[in-house]
Amino acid sequence: MPVWQALYEELADRNFMVIAVAMDSREGDPLPWIEAARPTYVTLIDREHRLAELYGVVNVPQAIWIDEQGRIARPAETAGVYEGFRRMNRATREMPEDVARTMAEARTTYLDAIRDWVRHGAESEHALQPDQARAHLPALTEDIVTAQAMFRLGQFLIRHAEREEGDRWLAEASRRHPDSWCIWRQRAGVNDQGLAALPDFWERVDALGDRRYYTRVDMKGMP
Repeated sequence: MPVWQALYEELADRNFMVIAVAMDSREGDPLPWIEAARPTYVTLIDREHRLAELYGVVNVPQAIWIDEQGRIARPAETAGVYEGFRRMNRATREMPEDVARTMAEARTTYLDAIRDWVRHGAESEHALQPDQARAHLPALTEDIVTAQAMFRLGQFLIRHAEREEGDRWLAEASRRHPDSWCIWRQRAGVNDQGLAALPDFWERVDALGDRRYYTRVDMKGMP
């Protein structure tokens, strides 16, 4: 994404690195999209969704802040986006001005927090202490662990020409871990931009009701 490329170029001389991970296990290879963007930071493809298992990632974009010692300064969280898209006019794709403004403010607030962390390290007000970081870790339940195993089994079956059986396991994985949009997307239809933004996506978003699509970030200034 251009925003991460710009941030990486701005902070690269401060020992800052962006590692982007495409969590995509479908047949369509995300590599052409990555190559078209021509990022100069590290970009990986996670077909097995190991990132979800290790760090609790459930949606995109999410970010994990890790310092030079390998310590998690902020666990997986929504990476500076706001769910204003839910108020977008779906016919014209126009966004109300107040929503567009809130989305821009959320992005600026989050990127400024990263800048502050890069410059001040553990002294940054945005770097969580170890006990705070642990408290912010996503809960790990039996259903979530089972869903992750089912997801990997489903992907294995699909890769070995057992699509119907594989899809069944993916559906069950999504049922057991409904908060994981990453799991759900692997069975969803995609548009010509490769995005899971067809009617089935909007139906699932609308079914959230008052619940959020993007989990709110525990950070001053974030909506």
